[in-house]
Amino acid sequence: MPGTRRDLRRRAARRRTLTIILSATLVVALAVGYALGDIAGILPGPLTLDPVARRDVPAARTVRGAGIVAEADDAAAPDAAAVQRLVDAFGATDGVGDDWSVVVTDRTGATLASHAADTPREPASTLKTLTALAAASTLDMGSTLATETYLTQGTATPTLTLKGNGDMLLSAGESDPSHVNGRAGLATLARDTATALAQRGIGTVRLVYDDTLFGTDRYPATVADNNPDNLYYTAVSALAVDGGRQWGGAEPADPDLFHAYPTLSQTPALDAADTFATLLAAAGITVDGSPASGSAPADASPIAAVESATLSEIMAFTMRHSDNTLAEEFGRLTALATGEANSPQGGVAAVRKTLTSLGIDLTGLTMADCSGLSTGSKVRVSTLAAVQARNLTAAGAAAAAEGLSIPGLVGTAATRAVADDTAGLLRVKTGSLGEVTSMAGTVTRLAGGTLVFAVVVNTPDDMAEARAAIDTFVDDLARL
Repeated sequence: MPGTRRDLRRRAARRRTLTIILSATLVVALAVGYALGDIAGILPGPLTLDPVARRDVPAARTVRGAGIVAEADDAAAPDAAAVQRLVDAFGATDGVGDDWSVVVTDRTGATLASHAADTPREPASTLKTLTALAAASTLDMGSTLATETYLTQGTATPTLTLKGNGDMLLSAGESDPSHVNGRAGLATLARDTATALAQRGIGTVRLVYDDTLFGTDRYPATVADNNPDNLYYTAVSALAVDGGRQWGGAEPADPDLFHAYPTLSQTPALDAADTFATLLAAAGITVDGSPASGSAPADASPIAAVESATLSEIMAFTMRHSDNTLAEEFGRLTALATGEANSPQGGVAAVRKTLTSLGIDLTGLTMADCSGLSTGSKVRVSTLAAVQARNLTAAGAAAAAEGLSIPGLVGTAATRAVADDTAGLLRVKTGSLGEVTSMAGTVTRLAGGTLVFAVVVNTPDDMAEARAAIDTFVDDLARL
């Protein structure tokens, strides 16, 4: 009997050993199998044999030989009388008329010359410089805006919610790291979402889109007065493809560079949802019915997401294209961050409150919106110049100046006149409406030092001549 018990114990020990060996072998086999599936792209994970996408750096444009440009030191300020002569010459130019204001300051904001600097005038898009400074001083400009998908189960057909967080520069294609417009792609989101659904054994969903971020009030009161054929503004939305631009097959080769104003869809979030539904179908997921508006489930985690460019990059895009909708969105994001109302009026209140806290004198300021498109805005050139002087300081909010245009090269000033010797020395924000031409920015002088300027002309006698006079005036400032 004792021998029998020993035999039983030995057999039990051998069985345990065999069980451990088989279990370990199975675990290793599963791990190796999953790794191979991950590498092959069958299963999700970090391993892959796919080639790494590398950004192609375009060839440089025509290179200008290096010159001597002195640093912006206060001692290099030009003679104030010489600056005033340029201001007076501008006002005497045919076509400018009588309704104009100019101010020129040094980099500290000290006035060198002016004309009617404290008379409020309609600014057009130079008003965006106020919104840019307020937003850049409030928001985390290195953050991004996620577009996400959420899954809700418990019914015969699961619900998939497409939630936007403010990215109005989505693309209908794959996410594109080389561009701001289209950094996040709906095709990428659809593919990743389809993979997550397939892992859960789901092949059919009902699609809901969440466009609730900016509430129900999306249009400043008088914006329609300057928005013929919906060319210049659409509703601020939680998500949109290419800002709602409807190119009709004439899309620019570079989504970040264009000068045309195509009609803007007035239902950009729904359009994005319809595009996403089509992309889901292409990825093998059936969408039951048409997308419906709704809200993402609270306290849930997304099953897939794509990220926009940084807010700093989006702001530069906004300013260079003078995008009215994105400017309004930056006002709304500032309102949400500062506790103001989630409305166009709340955006204006947030911009005003922030600029006041920065020490910007807002006397005489009327903001009908955050972009300058709506009728009724008024601002002094002294306020516009104070914003530009603030942009020259080293303390924060640098993103407010990153999107300024360079005459003759980039942005809305790309087609503005500039001389060979001053090319690249001017950074400006332009403004243009039916009876307004304006410009504000900074000038690096050939003789050294930096000047700040703002000029606004209302009801000019001749718009083309007034615009040309502004170009000449700013060019001449660089030669002082």
